[in-house]
Amino acid sequence: MKKNKHRAFLKWAGGKYGLIEDIQRHLPEGDVLIEPFVGAGSVFLNTDYPHYVLNDINPDLIALYGILKTQADAYIADAKTLFTAANNDPDVYYSLRQEFNDSQDPYQRSLLFLYLNRHGYNGLCRYNLSGKFNVPFGRYKAPYFPQQELYRFAEKAQRATFTCEPYANTFKKAQRDHVMYCDPPYAPISKTAYFTQYAGNGFSLDDQANLADLAHKAMREKGVCVLISNHDTVDTRAYYRHAQLTTLQVKRTISQKGKGRKKVGELLALYSPVADMATADKETAGMTL
Repeated sequence: MKKNKHRAFLKWAGGKYGLIEDIQRHLPEGDVLIEPFVGAGSVFLNTDYPHYVLNDINPDLIALYGILKTQADAYIADAKTLFTAANNDPDVYYSLRQEFNDSQDPYQRSLLFLYLNRHGYNGLCRYNLSGKFNVPFGRYKAPYFPQQELYRFAEKAQRATFTCEPYANTFKKAQRDHVMYCDPPYAPISKTAYFTQYAGNGFSLDDQANLADLAHKAMREKGVCVLISNHDTVDTRAYYRHAQLTTLQVKRTISQKGKGRKKVGELLALYSPVADMATADKETAGMTL
């Protein structure tokens, strides 16, 4: 019987719900799964490790997760009050968006973050250069309140440690018998397709290369297995030259029109200590012939 998949409670551009089976096949067993770019948490929700270290550079996201872990009943009850027909209105949306941007209270921001996520355009999470959330109203008929998904996340979050730090710092936490899954902001398919304003921080081509170097180093020096997902491009194949590559075809929305949904190439790059040792053995055997 096929195991049921669990959806995240947040709408998330680039979420990994549709790739879960492929990702599961490449993740080995381990004591801890570390995610430097947790996003909406689809991989977290659909794997079964004893413990998780879940990181993201977005402080609003991590604050929400921490509150949900410790105050699930109160948070869910309060958040539900925002999901009314009267609040599914552009004027109300922009008023609450302004309230979110003006607020310094983590709990209030976490409630409004969920409202904005479910009522905003296309599940985007975007901030301007001043750090203000600027996603426009989504015009949905009846935004869904994800009560069941919130409770499921809160229950599983008891196994998780949440952090908000640069991805390079998260790599320092990895130890032998740990597994890492990295879902960074994707490399551009074209020169005009680079979206970098997630959490107000760009993720440059230098970051893409640095992430690959950190993964290779974690494998060689610590024996950590690292899996990275990204677009299949000439650049990413060069970055991941030390990894085992699996190619996939994935539907992506590449324009605002429905006809813009096309399949694009995706890579899963696996840095595996076992596979690396096997390759080294073959190379050594070849040299001794």
